[in-house]
Amino acid sequence: MRKRARVIYNPTSGRELLKSKMIDILGVFEKAGYETSAYATTPAPNSAKNEAIRAAKEGFDLVVAAGGDGTINEVVNGLAPLKKRPKMAIIPGGTTNDFARALRIPRDDPVAAAKVVLKDETFKMDIGQANQNYFMNIAGGGLLTELTYDVPSDLKTVFGYLAYLVKGAELLPRIKPIKMDLKYDGGHFRGKASMFLLAMTNSIGGLERVVPNASLDDGEFTLIIVKTSNLLQIIQLLTEAINGKHLNDPRVIIQKTSKLVAKPINNKMEINLDGEYGGNAPMTFKNLKQHIEVYANIDQMPQHALVGKHITRQPKSNGPKMTEKRFLKRVNHLFKF
Repeated sequence: MRKRARVIYNPTSGRELLKSKMIDILGVFEKAGYETSAYATTPAPNSAKNEAIRAAKEGFDLVVAAGGDGTINEVVNGLAPLKKRPKMAIIPGGTTNDFARALRIPRDDPVAAAKVVLKDETFKMDIGQANQNYFMNIAGGGLLTELTYDVPSDLKTVFGYLAYLVKGAELLPRIKPIKMDLKYDGGHFRGKASMFLLAMTNSIGGLERVVPNASLDDGEFTLIIVKTSNLLQIIQLLTEAINGKHLNDPRVIIQKTSKLVAKPINNKMEINLDGEYGGNAPMTFKNLKQHIEVYANIDQMPQHALVGKHITRQPKSNGPKMTEKRFLKRVNHLFKF
């Protein structure tokens, strides 16, 4: 039977560019050998998630998440709990597209992003679990992490990444430390901090040096705890993060861990999952190692990003096939004087 693919796309993402390019996108996956159909998400809650579940249970071989990080997160939440999970592909159409950055998928051309599937390169990526929810890029707690879901969607559509900067400037003066209890592999932090982050990729809010050595398949998060809440110091840390110079700053704790138990102390602590509100702590985070197989531009990713032996690449031609080599050898033998 021919393989089947389902493209789950947000028709309002990227100024409706995905919608206008859908015929071309479907054609790419058909060329890759998939009988392909599309589903446009609706404003109904969990629209992308529910369709991902349906497609997986109907036996589709590939589910394509086309849209912003929120749409991709929904698709991941649909696939991650299932025992039998189809492959996944990404077509970015949002504002920051952190996950696409990590996979080296083109972010400005949805058709070019779809063509990644033609290279036939996949790997099994880690997925984060937060209680009963899942995330593929980042989780966090503290006032700073509320920034991404506090920006109105229409503002993000019109002004793009600038919207986050505007909202960030408004939010920074209100930052106060939160008393939190964080237990992780080989460590325990209990005290005041402005936020904690659990990073799965190297890209956070469009910054690609926050976790410069992140691996997408090693079964571990990179935990970042920002202890200071001083406005000037936070601005300084953000400046350092742009250049990757924050890694040895004493105001920051950076630790690899496969699990985190986060609890607030005498206060509320909201949790952010891939840029959206994910509930309130206490919350337990687990890294599900190599959980979903995904298409990516593997040859463009840094070597440290993938450490496993579960990577598939399109076979490269090494010259004539063995039968052709034998034929040429016989010809040379026959005409040798």
